[in-house]
Amino acid sequence: MLRKTSSFGLSALLLLASCNMAPTYQRPKGKISSEYPSDTGVKTQKSAYNVADLGWEDFFTDPRLKKLIELTLANNRDLAGQLAAVVEARGQYQVQNSALFPQIYAGGSGMFQGPSDMAGFSFAPGSGRNISTLRFYQTSIGFSSYEIDLWGRVRNMTRNQKEQTLNAAENLRNFWITTVSTLAETYIQWLSDRELLELAQKTYKTRKATMELTQLNYDHGQADALTLAQVTSQLEQAQSDIAQQTRAVATDEHALQLIVGTSLPKDLPPPAPMGHQTMIADLPAGLPSDLLEQRPDIQAAEHSLKGANAMIGAARAAFFPKVSITASEGTSSLQFRKLFSNMAETWGVSPNISIPLLTWGQNSGNLRSAKAHMIQTVTQYQKTVQSAFKEVSDALTARETYKIQDAHMTSLVRQSQKAYDLAYMRFRAGIDSYLTTLVQERQLYTDKQSKIIVQAARFQNMVTLYRALGGGWSRKTPQSEPVSRQVVSVVSRAAH
Repeated sequence: MLRKTSSFGLSALLLLASCNMAPTYQRPKGKISSEYPSDTGVKTQKSAYNVADLGWEDFFTDPRLKKLIELTLANNRDLAGQLAAVVEARGQYQVQNSALFPQIYAGGSGMFQGPSDMAGFSFAPGSGRNISTLRFYQTSIGFSSYEIDLWGRVRNMTRNQKEQTLNAAENLRNFWITTVSTLAETYIQWLSDRELLELAQKTYKTRKATMELTQLNYDHGQADALTLAQVTSQLEQAQSDIAQQTRAVATDEHALQLIVGTSLPKDLPPPAPMGHQTMIADLPAGLPSDLLEQRPDIQAAEHSLKGANAMIGAARAAFFPKVSITASEGTSSLQFRKLFSNMAETWGVSPNISIPLLTWGQNSGNLRSAKAHMIQTVTQYQKTVQSAFKEVSDALTARETYKIQDAHMTSLVRQSQKAYDLAYMRFRAGIDSYLTTLVQERQLYTDKQSKIIVQAARFQNMVTLYRALGGGWSRKTPQSEPVSRQVVSVVSRAAH
């Protein structure tokens, strides 16, 4: 009867453990505009699809770039380190979550104790016989100091640790997206520097032919020394540019190798022409509110916010009595053969209540600290949202202006080519000196360089916009990628 009463009391305490002292969570207002800047001509309407669902394997179409991304996701050391951080956070959550349940232990023991021969110890005085050895056997199963979570202290601490795990998972997802976009931007820079190198090499060949012709004319008295010096200086400039761009291409390759995390294979597919690295020319911007669900850094900030909210509940619960219980059931006997008989059965329940009376400001200080941390986390969340809005706005503005700039650069190069052709014909006809041709040739070369640079910046901006909108994460990851497969698995487990 006593055991039934104790069991009923324990059940009642467990039913009482449903109070939660944490404030009701509400997502803070982002304090951003309802649409992106209108001066770019961008219509911010709901997009036909979610950019976050467009994985990198769909967005990027260049076969060489796709292979480099696969290698990066399999070998990047920073990504592997971030993955370990998620596993660590998940382990800490499992440890904290275990506090919600009694830690059940089972054990057995035996005791053998005997007096020395000189002591003349009698185990039972008056029994008429001496006991040389005392034997005692015991088995037990139970738990100790299990806190009945009446006020939600343990549950809120567990909730906080869960949110920290989800925060780590979102940080991993953000690092994944950032790594892929950084690789793509570096790759486009590599393509741009290769085009600049090719332009310098073509210019060198043209200037070398001009220098040889001018040298021949000089030798026959048909050109002066000034013209020959001007042509020679142009040739030297072209050679200098070749060296500079060769260095730039090598530096880009080294940067790619660092991001990939291993040496670049020799059998990589050939690169696609500049401008054919992505699937679509324009990404739908959608609405600013979409960022709250798409951007992993915003999601990570919100998980931190939810965790801080839970810690306020844990701090409030510390003001109330703490109830814990120790219980065990087992057997004990002086004879091993009777250890598991009905007569050997033992049990015990030991409830304990601790009421905070004088904590000398500890509990109030913890509550004040938790509330202040909540305010800090709110401001960090709002700042993250505002930064995300700015990144998308900047990328959208750049997208529109790069379109205009690229069109003008194409027209500029066309007009510079015409001006150079006319100047060269006038020089050949003896109407103008070579100085006019020299100026126009320099201008044409500079304009062609600028056009390549603007095109590279435009295509890099597409990658930036893709990342800023929260794209770049996909669960359709090829199973041949060790690290990326682990990332998808760990993030999925953390979400549950």
